[in-house]
Amino acid sequence: MMSLSSVFWLLLIIFAAIGGFRGWAKEILVGFSIITALAIDTMLTKFLPAVGELLVQPTSTALYIRLAIILLMAYFGYQTPNLPAFIGASRFAREKLQDWLLGSMIGLINGYLIVGSVWWYMDFAKYAGVTDLITAPVDPAVLKYIDYLPPHLLQFPNIIFAVIIAFVFVIIVFV
Repeated sequence: MMSLSSVFWLLLIIFAAIGGFRGWAKEILVGFSIITALAIDTMLTKFLPAVGELLVQPTSTALYIRLAIILLMAYFGYQTPNLPAFIGASRFAREKLQDWLLGSMIGLINGYLIVGSVWWYMDFAKYAGVTDLITAPVDPAVLKYIDYLPPHLLQFPNIIFAVIIAFVFVIIVFV
């Protein structure tokens, strides 16, 4: 059986490879969709009392709702259109190695955002609903990872700043 931290790092490597092949422009949009998903989760838990009470309980229902939000936004983020066709091919011309490296780095960050969020949500729910597949980590070194996963770092008000930075970046680079 593989440890959860090994799966985490393996998935980050896979996301980095995917990012390298897709290019930095498409990967940026995926990252922004994940930031939006984290903002949606934060806004639901913070400003809608009925939904917030449901999501802050360590239950499998709360886990599945949170996973649905993050995974649906990731799915739609990866369904990006052909950006050079919309904006102009010269602006996003691929420089081969440079574009692959930048795409890989942004893909690695996207993997951290997606897989880290899934892991944090599972840990927050005390692995309810997934105990048949995943066992909770017990190694103290691995348990320290939980404090550095995206939903923990991007709690309110930090998520507001992340959304603002994402929108400013879109306006400056893509418009």
